[in-house]
Order: sequence, then C-alpha cells, then structure tokens
Amino acid sequence: MPEVYNWQLGRKMDYPYGESHPEWQFAFVFNINRCIACQTCTMACKSTWTFSKGQEFMWWNNVETKPFGGYPQHWDVKILKLLAQEHEREGASMTWNTAEKGGSQRPYGTYEGMTIFEAAKRRYGPEGHQRALGYIPMDEEWRYPNISEDTASGQKGVPGRWAGDYASKLPEHKTWFFYLQRLCNHCTYPACLAACPRKAIYKRKEDGVVLIDQSRCRGYRKCVEACPYKKPMYRGTTRVSEKCIACYPRLEGKDPHIAPDGAPVETRCMAACVGKIRLQGLARMDKESGGWMEDRKNPLYYLVKVEKVALPLYPQFGTQPNGYYIPPRWAPRAYLRQMFGPGVDEAIEKYTFPSRELLAVLQLFRAQQKIVFRYEIEPGPKVFETKINGRKWEMYNDVVIGFDKNGKEVARLSVEEPKYVRPQKYYNSI
Repeated sequence: MPEVYNWQLGRKMDYPYGESHPEWQFAFVFNINRCIACQTCTMACKSTWTFSKGQEFMWWNNVETKPFGGYPQHWDVKILKLLAQEHEREGASMTWNTAEKGGSQRPYGTYEGMTIFEAAKRRYGPEGHQRALGYIPMDEEWRYPNISEDTASGQKGVPGRWAGDYASKLPEHKTWFFYLQRLCNHCTYPACLAACPRKAIYKRKEDGVVLIDQSRCRGYRKCVEACPYKKPMYRGTTRVSEKCIACYPRLEGKDPHIAPDGAPVETRCMAACVGKIRLQGLARMDKESGGWMEDRKNPLYYLVKVEKVALPLYPQFGTQPNGYYIPPRWAPRAYLRQMFGPGVDEAIEKYTFPSRELLAVLQLFRAQQKIVFRYEIEPGPKVFETKINGRKWEMYNDVVIGFDKNGKEVARLSVEEPKYVRPQKYYNSI
C-alpha cells in the first residue's frame, strides 16, 4: 500500500491510494456538554433525505447514548474488538507516545498501534486481504436507532446499577452517560472509498465531501463493511448503498431563500440544532501535507488546532475523520481517551477553565445558518469573577462577530446573554 501522512496519528500510515486532497474540507465541531438528545437534528435529516421506501432504517444523522447505545448496535465495540484481536495476534498494542507531541502535524503525539488499514493486511479471504478491517452488521443491529437511550453506567460499567453516591462532583461522575452525535465524518482517508471495488466512492475536490456514485455502485456493501463508523447504508429497494451527502447544495450556496448572495449554508442537521451544540465550516487544505492551512481566525481552526479543545472520534482507526467533539466533563477519563485519544485531559481542562477567546468563540455555535469563515472579537468589560478548581477565573462580556465566505457580517453575539423583561400589560398575555 502507498503511505499517507495522518496528522491525527502523528505519523505516516498505509492507505490504498496516494495523497490527494481537496481545496477545502467540510468539517464540524460538536459540543457534547450541551446536547440534550432532543433528536431534532435526526428528524431534520430524516425528513429531508431518508423518508422514502427502502430508507426506513437509514439514519444518516443520529444521536446515541454512550456507553451502551449505538446505531447499528455495538458498532464501536465490535470494530474495537476486531482491532484488538489483530494487535494481540501480532503482539502489539494500541498505545500512544505522547512524549513528542506538539505542532499542527503531531498535536496528540504518535499512535504506535495499527490502523484498520494496516490491520486488514493480516486478514485474507478468497479475494486477498481486506482493504480495511471491518464487518457487516446483522439486520437485527439496524432495528433500533435509539436503543439504550439514557441508560446509565454504574461504577463498574453495569447498566441499570446505580452508584450509591450518584450525585458526584465534577470532573467525573460515578454514574454517568452522555450523548454522542453522529453523521458521516467525510474522512480525509475514507475506509468506504478504500474498500469499494467499483471505485464508486469519491471525495469532491471543492469541499472534501465523500459521495457514492449511484450509477457505478452495485451494492456489494464493501463500504458498509469497511467504514468503522458504519455510516454508509445499503438500500434494498434500489440495491445500492447511500450515505450522508453533507447537504452539499447548501454548501455550494444554492439556497436562495437563506443565502441569495451564494454564501455557503449549514447542513440541515446543523441548522436545526436546538441546543446550539454544533459548529460547521470549511477548512482550507494544504494539498501537499494533507493538513489544514493556518487560518487563525477560522473558528474551526481555532477550536481544533489552536485551543485543541475539539478532538476527533476514534482517531486510532486511521481514517482522519473531519468530525470533532468537545468531550463531556463528567465521564470517566479512561473511556474518553479510548474514544477521543490522548488529548482528552487537556481538552476538558481548557473547556472547564475557558480562556477569554474560547468563551467568545463558543457563542458562535449555531449562531447563523450561513457558515462562519472568520471571526473577530471586540473587548468588553469584566462582568464576573470566581474560582475554578482553586484558580482565579474572570469573565468578560466581549462581543464576537462572525463573517461568511463573502466577508459579510452574519452574527454578532455577546458573551453574557442579554435578558429581556416583558411588560405586564395584560393579565392574560403570554
């Protein structure tokens, strides 16, 4: 296999195709700490894209409860188990070397284990070795998109067993669960693309969105098997696979009602988010290195590369996903490190004790349907002071301003949310 550089792993890795990167990359950040699992995003996607016959069990966007929920069921446990088995067979381990972490090309250190592409070379079948380690879920595993919702883990990870001291203090709870928001990560090195024998899957050069060419697909389900996140889905009525398309007409600025000036617009799941947990955008790519070009005032770049408060989901798989998460403060760190990599402790520390700039940028989440490409901050007065974990912390009522791709101001928000008192004119007024 050719070698490509994966900055999330801090090293080169095997991948079936050589380096090839788009001009921009569709990416997003989800703040798990804010999600209330209202499933508004899920139904927005469902009512837009997967409402037809044969798509009844397709949920391109879903919100599942961790640690026990999942769609399809146990998708993460199964692929992690397969990957662990290959490491045991080779006498290796899925460890990280964090001694030399630093910079944009090795922010979390170096992953010393095997990715799903490297582990696949040990699994041979009639057609040779797999392109990516994976499995095809059984039909039963696709039945319940919301299974185990709000099912908490006890002290020893037993569902339904409450810890005696369940009103625990942050940063960790003894009894815990959290919501994980999922859609296609539109990976830099997609496993679905690597595995497709028909070359029906491709990344768009303009925005890095991963799509399936329906005219070329023959429904072999190799993409379903290979994707570790299980986001390509087979449709029995048409006998081809389908997946999230990142609402690319909106990314192209082709929604005249929202953006008559042709500015890129957020996807449906993003725009519908009630809890304002989502921030979506486009990162400019360095076509040679495969990393993001420095863009200090792009909110995505700031959260992922500068503040490092947003982390990739299961980076050890090796697909370099473009979906990032601000991890929950209350869940056990060991579980979160397995899910988001070794940057968890630093990310939670920065979110718990936010800098003045981070506090302002967090206001941009779901602030406008137009995608924010750049932000500016106008300093404001100090409005609050307290201690967090024994350290002095101050809050300033700064104003953050967001601009779209055309440089037009689309959002202006203060850190301290304004309060409005409705006049009591009538007794029966609402």
